[in-house]
Amino acid sequence: MSTVRPQERRPDGRRLRAERRGRLSEYVAALFLLLKGYRIVALRFRCRAGEIDIIARKGTIAVFVEVKARRLERSAVDAVSFRTQKRIHAASDVWLSRQPDFSNLSCRYDIVAVMPWRLPRHFEDAF
Repeated sequence: MSTVRPQERRPDGRRLRAERRGRLSEYVAALFLLLKGYRIVALRFRCRAGEIDIIARKGTIAVFVEVKARRLERSAVDAVSFRTQKRIHAASDVWLSRQPDFSNLSCRYDIVAVMPWRLPRHFEDAF
């Protein structure tokens, strides 16, 4: 018989479900962007400066996308704090420095809100 109470196990289960929902939302957002004509360059790009959920390209535009899974569009946009924006900007600088054609690229920072039972909503040039 286990001595761990159910309340103590719950945070790990919630965290695991949130992680799965987040990854699924990133895949849904990537598919949505593909259907809109973007080319997905990287999923979950990580470096010391931070993490970017999706990096996509469309012509000479490099798009750095933050994906948020929320019930409402507004809460998804509001969830991208100034601190998160700084992290994404820093990580995008690292990614751009590794690109051979970086001088020809324009940058854009978008948010994709993934909501239950609805098409994702793409907010271009969100920050």
